[in-house]
Amino acid sequence: MSAEEPQEQEDDEDLRYFVRIGQTDLDGTKSVERSLSEMNGIGRRTARLIAEEAGVDRTATFGRLDDDVIDEVVEVVENYANEVPDWLNNRQADFYTGETTHEIGNDLQLTRQHDINRMKMIDSYKGTRHKRGQKVRGQRTKSTGRTEGTIGVNVEEIREEQAEEAAGEEGEGE
Repeated sequence: MSAEEPQEQEDDEDLRYFVRIGQTDLDGTKSVERSLSEMNGIGRRTARLIAEEAGVDRTATFGRLDDDVIDEVVEVVENYANEVPDWLNNRQADFYTGETTHEIGNDLQLTRQHDINRMKMIDSYKGTRHKRGQKVRGQRTKSTGRTEGTIGVNVEEIREEQAEEAAGEEGEGE
């Protein structure tokens, strides 16, 4: 066992625990595909395409890759929108510019928040649903999505109230 310990320690020195892409820290101890898919705007399919485009084994540990290879992956992530068809991007025909882009990381969150605020300002149907905190995409609301703790009718509570009212009326009659 003592022969294995220096090998593991030596491997840990080569491992980068965090790999930074844009404003996001990715886990360097996981595979390339899994690390990339943790980033907002990149799913499993997109991560697989990025690894393939960069010429990296998608099952390789992300933190053990050379700096040149990591830089290649970062470059492919940044230029992803230009490399794939428009239908594979997550931001098609932007409202203001009309461009098709692929948003990742914090940019995706900011863009979604701007879209929601625009819908609220113009009082679209989805905007009013967002304002009220109700479901937006046509889900059922009769039995799900209830925010208060009571569901249905509490029969015991109603009986207690009726008993108190009856006791109060008897006390007034005397």
